[in-house]
Amino acid sequence: MPDTPTPTADAACAACERLGRRDPPPRDRIAVSGGWSVAHAFNANLEGWLVLLPQRHVESLDELRPDEAAALGPLLVGLTAALRATTGCQKTYVLLLAESEGFHHVHLHVVPRGSDLGAEHLGPRIFGLLGNPDLDVVAPERRDELALAVRAHLVDAGVVTTSA
Repeated sequence: MPDTPTPTADAACAACERLGRRDPPPRDRIAVSGGWSVAHAFNANLEGWLVLLPQRHVESLDELRPDEAAALGPLLVGLTAALRATTGCQKTYVLLLAESEGFHHVHLHVVPRGSDLGAEHLGPRIFGLLGNPDLDVVAPERRDELALAVRAHLVDAGVVTTSA
């Protein structure tokens, strides 16, 4: 199946709008594989906070096609390895909520958890590092740099066959 957005996009969906952009910067399309697209979170206060999105509008995991479901596991494993290699994180968190206004499109947060992460951000409190107005958002240039490093790791590991 092609790795391009399908006509099932939702006009009111922020994720569908992001996926439909032509010539996105590296941070907005790190990799595309198996019906999924990987991006760096735009409002992250933590370097390497990735978002894995189905390329078509899906609001629940049980709406995934078999090929999309089969691609999910290998992508999560590959992204975890890429984040460990590029950020030096100890582990990753993978979270799925898809509840915020305009963000009902399924998207999995793949978040690097470094050994130096404070107790105030462990576990679900990691969301204190997403859109926190008291902290700096990761600069677009740094998100692009991380995106290219993650992309290279995914390609080298054979997780994706082409860059984005």
